[in-house]
Amino acid sequence: MAHVTLYRPATSLENAWNDFNRIMESFFEDSPLTSGSRLSNHSPIVDVRETGASYIIEAELPGYDEKNIEVQVNGGALTIESKKETTEEKKDGNYLLQERKSQSFSRSFKLPENADPEQINATFKNGILTLEIKKRAETQKRVIQISNNA
Repeated sequence: MAHVTLYRPATSLENAWNDFNRIMESFFEDSPLTSGSRLSNHSPIVDVRETGASYIIEAELPGYDEKNIEVQVNGGALTIESKKETTEEKKDGNYLLQERKSQSFSRSFKLPENADPEQINATFKNGILTLEIKKRAETQKRVIQISNNA
């Protein structure tokens, strides 16, 4: 059975660098200086489910604006990308702690063969990006009625 799976190209310098950064950031995550805070790049939490007619991907993107989110399909891979910029305002005083920084992320998923890349609907509400990827009509389950020709 075909499923939507996380897409990770076999060789990518950018992915290797991201993995290295994630490992280094996780090393310092539990230090007394950062306890209770998350200073790493944001990788959205994603749920993927399947219905009879489509695949649904729901990504949590709190604080992101739909104008800055890009969803693209290239070959058999669907990619969600965004960059969140922190507005730099002149304020009185110096920061003692500043955790709101610019963030970016990119998540890719390998689409199954029965997914129709031309039939993808995207909605964004309350910080949740929902992608509905329709299955090709010829691959959907169909019930055939049996007639009684006696």
